[in-house]
Amino acid sequence: MFSKSRINDPAPRPPEPPRAPEAPMTQRPSMETGITGSPLSAPPMAPKGKLAASVLSPDLQITGNLRTTGDIVIEGVVDGDIRAHLLTVGESATIRGEIVADDIVINGRVIGRVRGLKVRLTSTARVEGDIIHKTIAIESGAHFEGSVQRQEDPLASSLAGSATMRQPAPASPAQQPAPRPSAPPPAAEAPRPAPKPPVDVKPGS
Repeated sequence: MFSKSRINDPAPRPPEPPRAPEAPMTQRPSMETGITGSPLSAPPMAPKGKLAASVLSPDLQITGNLRTTGDIVIEGVVDGDIRAHLLTVGESATIRGEIVADDIVINGRVIGRVRGLKVRLTSTARVEGDIIHKTIAIESGAHFEGSVQRQEDPLASSLAGSATMRQPAPASPAQQPAPRPSAPPPAAEAPRPAPKPPVDVKPGS
């Protein structure tokens, strides 16, 4: 017996090979920000650190007062008062004026009063003036001419002292001018006698 052939039936398809698993998509750098991630995402902010100390180079000369709440390193010449948190005087520095700071390290020359909670004079220090401090350290070889006084809060006394210096000092008795002698009062004029009435003279009297 013959079997009927199915002319219209399509040929059977071979089984498809199994697909390989797709690799995960990697994030590409954004064209707008240049960083990995969404264009709207911002990079993390770095924590703010301590500000760097201000440095006055050896070839710098300043005439005037300096005031800062930070740290300062002086290598040049300053003619004026200085107020800072941490003050470091370099070996090549020269300061002519009063310096006031919480922490003071002197390696160079200072001509004037020094006020600080912690004062340190190294072996190359040259100080000509009084030092008012809470704690002090003077290394061997340091040159110091002046007096040393300890106070619990030398910074507060510096403010009071500056206000006192602005007031003029009273003149000594020797400088006061001598009082001028007062002029004698004018003598009282004597009263003038009243004029006598005219006397009528009769003829033949």
